[in-house]
Amino acid sequence: MPIMLRALWQYRHFVISSIRSEFSSRFARSKLGGLWAIFNPLAQVAIYALILSNVLQAKMSGIESQYSFAIYLTAGMLAYNLFSEIVTRCLNVFIANGNLIKKAMFPKVVLPAIAVGTALLDNIMLFLSILLIFAVLGHVPNVNIIWLPFLTACTIALSVGIGLILGIFNVFIRDIAQVVPIMLQMLFWFTPIVYPLSIIPESYRHYLSFNPVYPLVKAYQDVLVFGMAPDMTHILTVTIMSVGLLLLGFFLFMRANEEMADVL
Repeated sequence: MPIMLRALWQYRHFVISSIRSEFSSRFARSKLGGLWAIFNPLAQVAIYALILSNVLQAKMSGIESQYSFAIYLTAGMLAYNLFSEIVTRCLNVFIANGNLIKKAMFPKVVLPAIAVGTALLDNIMLFLSILLIFAVLGHVPNVNIIWLPFLTACTIALSVGIGLILGIFNVFIRDIAQVVPIMLQMLFWFTPIVYPLSIIPESYRHYLSFNPVYPLVKAYQDVLVFGMAPDMTHILTVTIMSVGLLLLGFFLFMRANEEMADVL
């Protein structure tokens, strides 16, 4: 682990420039350039805010707003999108960069770092868009928003741990790349994002304890929607599990380094 951290520090400029390059390449030859990074998530959030709330006429208890459903939904989407994008990027990062994996002197740990940095940048853009929509709808998060960086770090740790493990296995078993998107879609609907927890029958709610994303999504909703501090009992459990998965992921990464280069 210290060797990996040292390699990340030595190649930090390469990581930053790669993130910047990938970000810029999306908007090459575009008149508005990087502004699309704001417009795209803003349009996504606006659809939820202006269409879904009116069509579904959904009201959330604890939120005094005509668009309470959209406020609730977009807060959960902020958490889940970060988790899903990092897992998806890590899933394919080694296969997509097979030419770099084969170079003996190249520190392969920078590849997941670039994937995480790119996903985090996208998530920040989505967050800024959500804040703008919240302001338009008259919903202003309170001081508990200071919990957000910590919750973001927990989400990153969980998704990198899972993504690294799946990404390593995907090098050897390519069927994993076909299964994971289906599992992520199922996990999305198994998480109270597009529906409130209250509609789940009491006798079935204990199944949510098997969903590692749920405590993080709920914490985002508590902070951004209800203005409450997150439930630290659940967050601590997820944090411990995230650190364990992260350590397992890096352990497998170190053990499978040479084998991945041979397979790729």
